Amino acid sequence: MKKSNLIWGLILIILGVVFGLNALNITNINIFFNGWWTLFLIIPGLVGLLDDNNKKGNLILLLVGILLLLSVRGIIDFSIVGRLIVPIILVLLGLLIIFKKEDKDYIVNDNVDYKDEIAVTFSNQNITIDEEITDKKASAVFGKLTLDLTKAKIKKDTTIKLEAVFGSVTLILPEGLDVKTKMTPIFGGVDNNYKNSGTKTVNIVADAIFGGVTIK
Repeated sequence: MKKSNLIWGLILIILGVVFGLNALNITNINIFFNGWWTLFLIIPGLVGLLDDNNKKGNLILLLVGILLLLSVRGIIDFSIVGRLIVPIILVLLGLLIIFKKEDKDYIVNDNVDYKDEIAVTFSNQNITIDEEITDKKASAVFGKLTLDLTKAKIKKDTTIKLEAVFGSVTLILPEGLDVKTKMTPIFGGVDNNYKNSGTKTVNIVADAIFGGVTIK
């Protein structure tokens, strides 16, 4: 059993018991304390650190939640928190990038030259490619990109880098590929729904920063 499942299960059981006892007038426990809403940041961040591979995003989520809780409770000045959140996030991201460990199953070649690049900014685009492709980079910044490669010719191992920053990228792949992924979601999400069914390898590097990446 995953630790995160155990913790979430216990939290729900405790909440159910408290609500039940309050409904029967046995207790009068007020769980809606001043700043209770920060638990929606603190608890997922804490639970995510136990099992989730996205240590960066969960750590930032936890620290932001704690800072907001302390400010709401009057322990620290809210105006100071507002000024420090962005600098703290930037410093943490910098440290995590410097000291991050490479994926044991798939180590991306940092020397990949993405000559074939698609970039979408402040717009929505649906792009279909039906020609042979090699290493490709696709990004959406404050926009939405759907990249359809179902008709593309992938004749050799290929690396595709996807970036979603305050936007979304959807990659649609043809059948018969072996997809390997390296994902870095930071306040975002990466959803890989592709079913491997081939020998030709496609390495996908997906970064989602306040955005989402979908592979199917």
